[in-house]
Amino acid sequence: MSKVVVERNHGLVWVTLNRPYKRNAVDYDVMEELDQVLDEVEDNQDDKVLVITGQGNEAFCSGGDVALFQDLYTKKQAFPMLSKMGKVLYRLFFFPKPTVAAINGTAVGGGCELATACDFRVAASTAKIGFVQGTLGITTGWGGSTLLYERLPATVAMELLMTCKVMTAQHANETGFVQHVVSGDDFRADVESYLRPYTRQSVAVLQAYKKRFTDSYDKAEVKERFYKEIDHCSTLWASDEHHEAVERFLNKSTASK
Repeated sequence: MSKVVVERNHGLVWVTLNRPYKRNAVDYDVMEELDQVLDEVEDNQDDKVLVITGQGNEAFCSGGDVALFQDLYTKKQAFPMLSKMGKVLYRLFFFPKPTVAAINGTAVGGGCELATACDFRVAASTAKIGFVQGTLGITTGWGGSTLLYERLPATVAMELLMTCKVMTAQHANETGFVQHVVSGDDFRADVESYLRPYTRQSVAVLQAYKKRFTDSYDKAEVKERFYKEIDHCSTLWASDEHHEAVERFLNKSTASK
């Protein structure tokens, strides 16, 4: 079964992370499948808006698959994994069509980074959202803080990153991280309704306005900051603090089953 499911509906492309048993955590297959989807949507002129969400109603994305990546012990081992998903997020940020994170449930750690890479964020009222990487002794490792500083005022972004607070959807909306909160029973239908003003426009119009946005950046400069962030995280990844935190996290997860 595919770990990333693609469905199309009147110009919207729903891209669903399909690992509910892992709270839609990202592994190598997910990275590769997301990259392939970006290729397809970029080339398909019937696709207007790309929407990323998670399977089920509990989790949007819990970040990287901690149990899988725990065997990455050194900086040299961690950097390829981090940069592989970083490439996906960099593509999303500069993607030629509008992108939306439909946060159907918990979005923490790398899940928040994935949401940040999208142009817009729509959240279920029950969603919990937090950049919790610091609790594992690391920083954002997929380029997320570089992108967050572009999305929000610096002091707001710093607070979210440094405190590792988990926010409600309403609080995330108040900070400006989330643009719209959906409170209805049919999350997908409500998201589609919210996005209908976008899908009424032509692909050419949407792409033109997205290009005005991406043209405002020095891509080489953003990319340099992006990979400095990934390099820094890979350094922290090799620390005793991180490995001990991962062990505690995995022990706690095992005990709760």
